[in-house]
Amino acid sequence: MLKKISGLLIVVLWFSCNQNVVFDKYQSIGDVWDKDNPIEFNFTAPDSTQSYNLFINLRNNNNYKFSNLFLIAELNYPNGKTLVDTLEYQMAKPSGEFLGTGAFSLKENKLWYKGFKEPFVFNELGNYQLKIFQAMRQNGSVDGVKLLDGVTDVGFRIEPNISE
Repeated sequence: MLKKISGLLIVVLWFSCNQNVVFDKYQSIGDVWDKDNPIEFNFTAPDSTQSYNLFINLRNNNNYKFSNLFLIAELNYPNGKTLVDTLEYQMAKPSGEFLGTGAFSLKENKLWYKGFKEPFVFNELGNYQLKIFQAMRQNGSVDGVKLLDGVTDVGFRIEPNISE
């Protein structure tokens, strides 16, 4: 009986935690992330009268050799407008220990993209596209890291802003 109740509780908690998700998808990188090959997410705008929190989710393993991460996020609107952001995230503590959740060598990070400073509203209805490029550089090098090792998956998540 206790197992049935525990199982039901897990299902209820999972459902209640995920019912606020509007969009949540991952794409596998493969062995390396080529700086010229963006990860793309296509989605339809949710309600244009509500505000949202947008996140870039990232999974990395011990092959990741940096303490930070630079990304270029290109959000393409239905009317042709493009919004480009250069993003920097801390990926490790000063000790070298990776941030994020997860056991063993795989860590998952939920990184803010939009909505943390001011509410983000999809002010146009229609189809959007988000392209995410890795933009890492070696210290002292002008050229970017062509093939980034250690990132296994990149995701994009939209949640309603429930703080309003």
